[in-house]
Amino acid sequence: MRSPRAQFAPDGARRWRPAPAIVASAGLHAGAAAALVLAPAHWPAVAGAVLANHALLTAAGLWPRSRLLGPNLLRLPPAAVARREVALTIDDGPDPEVTPRVLDLLDRRGAKASFFCIGERARAYAELCREIVRRGHSVENHTQCHSHGFAFLGMRGFEREIAAAQETLAQITGQAPCFFRAPAGLRNPLLDPVLARLGLRLASWTRRGFDTVTRDPLKVARRLLRRLDAGDILLLHDGHAARTESGAAVVLEVLPRVLEALQAHGLRCVTLPAGTT
Repeated sequence: MRSPRAQFAPDGARRWRPAPAIVASAGLHAGAAAALVLAPAHWPAVAGAVLANHALLTAAGLWPRSRLLGPNLLRLPPAAVARREVALTIDDGPDPEVTPRVLDLLDRRGAKASFFCIGERARAYAELCREIVRRGHSVENHTQCHSHGFAFLGMRGFEREIAAAQETLAQITGQAPCFFRAPAGLRNPLLDPVLARLGLRLASWTRRGFDTVTRDPLKVARRLLRRLDAGDILLLHDGHAARTESGAAVVLEVLPRVLEALQAHGLRCVTLPAGTT
């Protein structure tokens, strides 16, 4: 009998291969241990090298678009660029007030999107989560609880959060997510092997609008549309959305501008699974 983790993992689980930076880090630590044995008097220099290495890896984890720690999808592949496709990704939902209106806006333009849903919110609004899929969009993994301390978890913590969301979302929608995005995009070197075991791909973005903190829809739209081109992955939020002065969720005023600009540029808005096949 398959384990719950295997049951809800998407096809294509990969064998983990450490990124070159991780291999180099392991080599440095082995060399540091040898140096301490052979020349203990040089421990300050050895400690300095190890600390610098840890600082570099920490900085890579705090840079959401970094690929130093492992594969990270920042743009759609060349085939999608040739098809003039762009991926719109929407995080932190589903939200019972905002998400239905986002779905209606997408429908009016015939656009598709990938919703990175939080497992707990998906369970609370399961029918809304199913509606996302019914309308032709994809539901992807954004952890079970969206913890602010996610980047500081170890392998067990990562696996607990991600596998729980994978199971929750697959049970609700009948489809296992293919992509994962960390809360705020923050992570550490232990995440990639967990994603490999669960058969998930890390997805970041080409640009984001910071629509959870910026209340001006024009500023958010400018950030998203600057140098807009085929293959871009754009990030907005239906959950935790900032509010305009009138009290509207920023995404609801930004999304029509973005969809209009995409159409004007002859770009087609697709889900991440569609854009990467």
